[in-house]
Amino acid sequence: MNAFTYHVPTKVIFGENTETQTGQAVRDAGGSNVLVIYGGGSAVRSGLLDRVTASLEEAGLSWQAVGGVQPNPHLGLAQETVDKFRDKGIDFVLAVGGGSVIDTAKAVAHGLARPDVPIWDYYSGKAKVTVTLKKGSVLTIAAAGSETSDSAVLTNETNGQKKGINTPFNQPDFAIMNPALTCTLPPRQTACGVADIMMHTMDRYFSVQTDNALTDGIAETLLRTVIEYGRVAMDDPEDLKARSEIMWCGSLSHDGLTGLGQPKDFSTHALGHELSGMFDIPHGESLTIMWPAWARYVYRDAPGRFARFGRNVWGIQEGNEERAALAAIRATEQYFHDVLKLPICFSQAMGVQDDATLRDLAVRSTYYGGRRVGQLHPMEKDELYLVYQLANH
Repeated sequence: MNAFTYHVPTKVIFGENTETQTGQAVRDAGGSNVLVIYGGGSAVRSGLLDRVTASLEEAGLSWQAVGGVQPNPHLGLAQETVDKFRDKGIDFVLAVGGGSVIDTAKAVAHGLARPDVPIWDYYSGKAKVTVTLKKGSVLTIAAAGSETSDSAVLTNETNGQKKGINTPFNQPDFAIMNPALTCTLPPRQTACGVADIMMHTMDRYFSVQTDNALTDGIAETLLRTVIEYGRVAMDDPEDLKARSEIMWCGSLSHDGLTGLGQPKDFSTHALGHELSGMFDIPHGESLTIMWPAWARYVYRDAPGRFARFGRNVWGIQEGNEERAALAAIRATEQYFHDVLKLPICFSQAMGVQDDATLRDLAVRSTYYGGRRVGQLHPMEKDELYLVYQLANH
């Protein structure tokens, strides 16, 4: 087992009707003046926002609310929120929603703690987060795992860049998780969530260091579980058992547990972020488009790893490692397309792109030459361009 540091301070409150405990959770975390951030109208129409704010009031807490967070959360709304509330004495930021809402709440918490620093400075690397406000979430979408993770992503709508930061200051104080809240999600959102959970695990699993038996076993079990119950939820959206399993898989997939002792690769996320930034497609779809292309490009670097993935996750019996690896890639691709009904190439999402666009995506993936992408097979712009080419059909 390789060395690692693991610290997940987020308190998880999991189960039916747990949103009624929100006020007490905020009080326990030290909050008194709460900024509630939510997405579209579903939190209002479903009555969830009313239940949450009633819980805050019952706990004797003050609150104000901001809505309108979109998928691929925008910098503009986060910065406007900081500018509006910077002098209102907010000491706690509460997200009611999925990953985009939680990531926005994280950005707002950092911004309110230091309103003199533009939020994008943290994401562009000009500044480092050194202080933040306390924060928590009431989760409504099982997908991003942001409710327990140290990561957050924002899209700068003025330049089309989508960037993330990892810092302990991103870690929420608590996550309230009622699986029943996810039963009304549209199939596309459910599917994108399952894809994101899978990829958070797979972007850790396909690593240059793999001498971690328990870590691998946890990752493989999580993948089998989310694949099985993702299939159930697509067939029966109101299956609460499936929703419960998927929700817990989402939290564990991105809190570091499934990659302990090995460096993260996250090439697929890097490639997919540029698709979301340029074309504003859902994050989960960007991942199902790019993973098959990335896998076919790099599998020869670790055919045994891909073969193990096929045998232990998909039940592939093929003895030859290369054939087992390719069968695993096909099985994953088929699950994305046939079960989740998500795109697996450009033509199924934003259309086939010209060569100049592919090269632009590749350059953007490197942050304009500022980084190499990946660990299993580190890539610069020329190879990233080739991966985009493989997906461009």
